[in-house]
Amino acid sequence: MAIGGCFEKNPNLDEEGKDLLLSNEVFMDAQKLAWRDTVYVPIYSDVYSEPKDARFQLTATLSLRNTSLRDSLFISRIDYYDTDGAKVREYIKDKTLVLKPMQSLEYVIAEKDTDGGYGANFIICWGARNHFVNPVFQGVMLSTYGTQGISFVTDGVSISERAAEPPVSNDIIPEGMTE
Repeated sequence: MAIGGCFEKNPNLDEEGKDLLLSNEVFMDAQKLAWRDTVYVPIYSDVYSEPKDARFQLTATLSLRNTSLRDSLFISRIDYYDTDGAKVREYIKDKTLVLKPMQSLEYVIAEKDTDGGYGANFIICWGARNHFVNPVFQGVMLSTYGTQGISFVTDGVSISERAAEPPVSNDIIPEGMTE
């Protein structure tokens, strides 16, 4: 008696079976970096294709790209949230992911993985040794069905808390106005 089954290849493993994200992790305190930011990347596991009850399932890829020619990028957190804002997965725990200059990595959410729902998103916390590093974080969604296909890209948006503008000096308040 033979037992068999179909297994989908994990798209996040390299040829040797190692997780692409884990192979770039190091131990370090990312809080000590001079420049830090938090980025929100929208991800769509499905979209409506007809009336609101008909959904088109999508494969989603989180693309992480270091655009610097000389500086590394350090990612301390990648969390995946669902439509309701509940954390579904943590992709980095006790280590920091390092992207060397011009290096790119991706993480794939399979078409059949609907845990995130239509309003899924990633939160990415990253840092660098200086403010000249300008990474690109994107969601790439695609799917095909028969002879039809759909694909689109979403861009990450910084959601870091920003310091308030400095208060206006008293000497530039127009006459008749008070503080």
